[in-house]
Amino acid sequence: MTPPGSRAYKGEAAETRRLALLRVWIALTILLGLNYVIWRWWASVNWSAWWISVPLVLAETYSIVDLSLFGMTVWKSRQRGEPPAAPAGLGVDVFITTYNEPVGLVLDTARAARDITYPHRTWILDDGDRAELRAGAATLGVDYLTRGEEWAGKPRHAKAGNLNNALMQTTGEFILVLDADMVPYPHILDRTLGYFAQDERLALVQTPQYFNNVPDDDPLGSQAPLFYGPIQEGKDGWGASFFCGSNAVLRREALMELGILGYVSATEKAVVTGLKDARGILRRAARRAVTPAERAALVATHEAVGDALAAVGNGAPLGEVTFVLGERISELSRLAVAGDLAAIAADLDDLGIEDHGVTAASAAIVGSLATQELSPLNALDAVRATIDAIDVGRSGEAQALLPMATISVTEDMATSMRLHANGWRSVYHNEILVEGLAPEGLAAALTQRLRWAQGTVQVLLRENPLALKGLRPAQRLMYFSTMWSYLAGFATLVYLVAPVLFLTAGVLPVNSYAGPFFWRFLPFMVANQLLFLVASRGLPTWRGQQYTIALFPVWITACVTAAANVWGGRPLSFAVTPKDGTRSERRPLREIRWQIVTAVALVVAVVAGVLRLAVWGAEPVGTLVNIGWVCFDLVAMSVLVGAVRYRGYPGNEEEK
Repeated sequence: MTPPGSRAYKGEAAETRRLALLRVWIALTILLGLNYVIWRWWASVNWSAWWISVPLVLAETYSIVDLSLFGMTVWKSRQRGEPPAAPAGLGVDVFITTYNEPVGLVLDTARAARDITYPHRTWILDDGDRAELRAGAATLGVDYLTRGEEWAGKPRHAKAGNLNNALMQTTGEFILVLDADMVPYPHILDRTLGYFAQDERLALVQTPQYFNNVPDDDPLGSQAPLFYGPIQEGKDGWGASFFCGSNAVLRREALMELGILGYVSATEKAVVTGLKDARGILRRAARRAVTPAERAALVATHEAVGDALAAVGNGAPLGEVTFVLGERISELSRLAVAGDLAAIAADLDDLGIEDHGVTAASAAIVGSLATQELSPLNALDAVRATIDAIDVGRSGEAQALLPMATISVTEDMATSMRLHANGWRSVYHNEILVEGLAPEGLAAALTQRLRWAQGTVQVLLRENPLALKGLRPAQRLMYFSTMWSYLAGFATLVYLVAPVLFLTAGVLPVNSYAGPFFWRFLPFMVANQLLFLVASRGLPTWRGQQYTIALFPVWITACVTAAANVWGGRPLSFAVTPKDGTRSERRPLREIRWQIVTAVALVVAVVAGVLRLAVWGAEPVGTLVNIGWVCFDLVAMSVLVGAVRYRGYPGNEEEK
C-alpha cells in the first residue's frame, strides 16, 4: 500500500487559498451551530420530558463545543515542507521499548534501527527481562537494557518507567523512541534532527504513525489520517503538537529538566504538606495546653513552622528550611524541659526538700528528656517526627528523577504537555518514516483504544491543561480539545436513546414544529459535513466517524474507570496491545455486547416507526426524520460487523 496523506504538499499559493476557504467555512459552520443550539435552549426544550430533552440539548451543546475546538485546531494547519538538513556529530540513542512482544518482532525492529544511516546507538529496553532477547541483541550488535534490583517492590510505571530507567543509564543528546513493532526507515534521523539545530528550545519532533498491515478498507479503523494529518498539523500551527508515544525524537536536556523540576516540585509539595500537618498538630495541642508555659512553647513552635512555610514560599532551599526548623524545635523542646526541671526544683525547695541535684542537671540530660515521653509537650515530638518523615529522597520510587510523566497509563501526552508548560517547543513533521503493525483483531484494537482514552482522561483529571501554569492559552485549548473528545461516549449514548424513545414510546425530546427546527438544523449539518471534507484535504475520514459512534461504550468505560482511579484510588492496569502479525481466530462478540444490544434497540425502533406511520398515522415529518437518524446510527455501527469478521491482514499469509 502507498501511505496516504504524507508529504503531499501543494504549492504555497494553492495552500494559502485552501486555508482561506477553510477558515471561512469554519466561521460559517460555527455560526450556524451557535444559531441552532441557542435556539434549542431558548425555544425547543420539552420540559414535560426534561429527563431526555435536557440531556439531548446538553449533548448537542457538547457537539458544538467539540466542533469549535476542531475548527480552532485546523484554523492554523501548518505544513512544514522540506525539513532542514541534519547536522553531523549529534549523539543519538534509539530506544525500542518492549515488554512481552514476540522476540522475532522486536529483533526485526532492532535490526532496522541499527541500520539507520545517521550515527547512533541502538538500545532494546526489555521490561520482560528475557534471556532470548538479550542474546538476540548481542547477535545483532545492539545494546540491551532491563530494570535493576532498585525497581524491586517499587512502582514500575509501565512504559514510562521503562524509558525513565533507560534515560538514567544512557547519554545520547537526542532520543528516538520506537515501539517494539515500529520499524524505522534508514533516513529517519536525517529527516528530523535538522529541526533541533534550528531551535535550541525544541524538545520534540513527532512523525506520523502508519501501519503496513492494514487493508484498504481498514476494518478496525487503525489508520488515523485526520489526526496524523490536519489535526496534528493544526496543533503544530498553535505550538502544541504532542508526543504520541513512538516515532518521535526528543531532546534529552528537555526531558532531564522535566525530571529535575518534577523532583523539586514533589519535594516541595512533601515539605509543605509536612509543615501544614505539623502546624495542625501544634494548633490542636495549644488548645489543650494546661499551663501558660506549655501554651507559650507551642505557640512559639507554631510560629517557627509558619516561618518555615513562608521561607519555602519565598524560594528558600528546602534542606536549609527543614534543618533550621529542626534546630528551632529541638531548642524549644530543651527550653521546655529545662523549665519543667526548674519548676520541680522550686517546688521541692518550697517544701523544704533537697532537690538531689535536679537543678544541676546537665545539658545532656535535658536534651535526652526533651525527646522522651517525660516531656509535657509531646506535641513537639510529633512535630519533629512529621518533619523527619518528609521523603526528600523519594524512597517510594526506584529513582528520584522521573523525566517521563507517570501520572497516567500513557506517558506521551502528559510529558509533552509539561514540556510545553516549561517553555519547550515541538514540531510535527508529516512524513511517514516508520511503519508499524496495527492490532489484527477487534479485542486487541479495543484494548488499545481503551488504554489511550483512559490515559488521556487521567491526564485531564490530574493535570487539567486549562489550569496548568506555563501553557499559552492556545496550547491549553489544543490539549483540552483532545481530552474533551473522549467525553463523546456520553453524548453518543443520548443521541442513540432519543430517537428510540420517540419511535417506540412517542416521547418528544424536541418541542418544536418541523419548519423552525429544520431551518436551523439542516444548514448546520450540511456545513458541518462539508467542513470535514475541506479540512481533511481528501483524506478518508468516514471510518473514523463510524468508530467514534460505534465505540461509545469504550469511551464511557474509559471515563468512568479513569475517574475511579484518580478520585477513588482504584487500580488501572497497563495492557500491552497484542501485535504479533498473526490472524485472530476469536470472534469477540462479548467485547461488543452493548453495541449489539443497542443495534437491536435501533432495529426495533425502525420497525416501530414504520408501524406508527402505516398503522397509526403518526406525524410523518418527525417520524421520518427519526427513522433516518436511527438508520444513520445503524450504518455507523455496522462497521463492527466487518471488524468481528476480520481475521488479520492477508499479506501476512503471503509472507509466510
